[in-house]
Amino acid sequence: MSSKPTIVLVHGFWGGAAHWSKVIVALSRKGHTGLQAVEMPLTSLADDAERLRKMVKQQAGPTLLVGHSYGGAVITEAGDLANVVGLVYIAAFAPDAGESPGAITAGLPPAAIANVAPDSDGYLWIKPDKFHESFCQDLPADEALVMAVTQKAPLVSTFGDNVTAPAWKKKPVWYQISSEDRMINPDNQKRMSERMKPRKIITLAAGHASLASKPDEVTAFIDEAAASLANA
Repeated sequence: MSSKPTIVLVHGFWGGAAHWSKVIVALSRKGHTGLQAVEMPLTSLADDAERLRKMVKQQAGPTLLVGHSYGGAVITEAGDLANVVGLVYIAAFAPDAGESPGAITAGLPPAAIANVAPDSDGYLWIKPDKFHESFCQDLPADEALVMAVTQKAPLVSTFGDNVTAPAWKKKPVWYQISSEDRMINPDNQKRMSERMKPRKIITLAAGHASLASKPDEVTAFIDEAAASLANA
């Protein structure tokens, strides 16, 4: 490949495509013109993976998938398409076959697990008054407030959906660990990243929302992965 791959950014629970806003601007300034941020329904892993597959199939050439949080499970499930050339995980779930984000979380619960609760309609929320300290403790209070008020809750059942055939067993992988993460235990991130045998692992002193609190470092990491694939 002689040109940069298209980059498709996949958000996780409790947010939407706009969680990537700072990274989108920074990637654009680095010359990435093929950028997409897909909006997930967060209704089931099957639904989310199908939405991503449709987006990837719309891309004309090689495509790099980048998943944050639960978005890592989505790129793991949907990343087997022929034009997907790599997977980048940003403080993300990377389940193996038969594993779910919920089961991974139950094995090593994160610090903020008690701040997540379902409503009477079956949607899972971070308690608004606990959002800042749980999801993005290293962001300014105003940014955290917007994230808390606009949080996109998944159906609780989505948390228990198992991955079937993990794409990371076949595709090049990169992983960013957030060492101060309160939503996915950093030890879980280390375990998941190491078993994938990624081309590179970096650790940022960041909370769960590293894509917003450390956008320059996250962007550089994605750009490095894209450049290595373009020159392959």
